[in-house]
Amino acid sequence: MKQIPVLLVLGFALSFCNLSNKLKTSTNSSEPGKTASGDSGKVERANPTAAQTEALAGGQTIKWDQQGMSWTAPAKWMEADKESKMLVWRSPGSSDAASLIVNISPMDESFPTDVSIQAFYDGARTRSKNGEVDELKWVEIDGLKGVQFREANPEKPDGIRRLQWMAYRKYAGQVQLVNLILSSSGSGFPKHQDEMYGVLYSMKIVH
Repeated sequence: MKQIPVLLVLGFALSFCNLSNKLKTSTNSSEPGKTASGDSGKVERANPTAAQTEALAGGQTIKWDQQGMSWTAPAKWMEADKESKMLVWRSPGSSDAASLIVNISPMDESFPTDVSIQAFYDGARTRSKNGEVDELKWVEIDGLKGVQFREANPEKPDGIRRLQWMAYRKYAGQVQLVNLILSSSGSGFPKHQDEMYGVLYSMKIVH
């Protein structure tokens, strides 16, 4: 539980760092839909592999009715925190446990969501060029398009490694940023990777 605030701070720091500058420059300096390698950014539909599906066999349903969202998670995962705008579930274990952290951030109705989501993509692309991200793509989950990226293995085995998906939606009369982070330690990530992707791609979301 002591790790959860740290994960939240780190995740949001990485996601929102220099966003204002990116919002100003993304429409002029980047082409929408470009991947880290420069290829056309085709949107993929969430399609779990057999291993990712198998990792959730016999699992349980996580329901966040207040936000109209749900997931399938491994049977032994447990709820760690639940608020109106934040949900946290974790696998058993300590240093190598896996975590699901979902944050909802309401925005002004006039907020430029298209420019913002492109800025998040461009930020992840810069991190990819710097060797900090090893997977980056547009992924549609339950009909909602978002940016998905995975951090590269940290230098230290106990460093945090994240799989993150971000998207905007309109829900309950609000424009919202949905920021979903699945994480584990660098040493624990390979063990949890299939179940984390499985959880992400199982998401059902009202939008």
